Amino acid sequence: METQIELENMTNEELLTEYRKTHGLRVKQELVMRYVYIVRSIAIQMRDVYVSFAQLDDIVNEGVLVIMNALDKFDPEKNVKFETYISKRIKGMVIDIARKQDWIPRSVRKNARDIDEVTTKLYNELGRTPTPEEVSRDMNISLEKYQEAQRKTTLYNVLSLDAFLDENGENKKAIYLPSKDEDEQPELSCLRKESNEIVADGIKSLKENEQLVISLYYVEELNMKQIAEILHVSEPRVSQIHANAVKKLKIYLQKVYGEEK
Repeated sequence: METQIELENMTNEELLTEYRKTHGLRVKQELVMRYVYIVRSIAIQMRDVYVSFAQLDDIVNEGVLVIMNALDKFDPEKNVKFETYISKRIKGMVIDIARKQDWIPRSVRKNARDIDEVTTKLYNELGRTPTPEEVSRDMNISLEKYQEAQRKTTLYNVLSLDAFLDENGENKKAIYLPSKDEDEQPELSCLRKESNEIVADGIKSLKENEQLVISLYYVEELNMKQIAEILHVSEPRVSQIHANAVKKLKIYLQKVYGEEK
């Protein structure tokens, strides 16, 4: 049995390998302690999603359970870093909690509609995408208030897109072969592949800057500030591009799934 000092001297990769062999409780505890910073980082990053119904510590506690569960399911042979693996699972956990709580207040939904309407109106008038200053001026609100509304609207759009994908995935009729492991169910695997291909086609239909923002945000997992630095634009501008891309994807997916009904 490893002593605590021996465990502390091992790298994360060595600990993951050791746990895969022994499933030792001490090894698991050491790994959880090393990776809890990822939970806290994501909890802070996604604070706007749950601030109305949960505390940061509540999300961290739930995230720790996600890590413990992920350690038992993680397969290093799939060529995915454990950090990436748990990051996506933790973000999914936060989104699932938010959906169950119906966290989005009416004011955010109304702001989302208002921003859409004004942006569309100005686009038709100007022949280009309006600036945040132009939209806020037309809405008769301050730029700061508009940017706050835009940020919350972006979260609303992301959660709505995730919910739409889940609902359509669940509503598809399919007969699954008996198996405790979803990855071993060929029909489910095929369905996922089909869904991924549909989303990929939808992303290809976006403008180049929208594709880049979607890739940097969801694949590279960068935040809005980091993306803004890469694109040499303001953070609100990145948020606007992201929101527009998500709305276009939702429309695209609704058309695709609508044709299949």
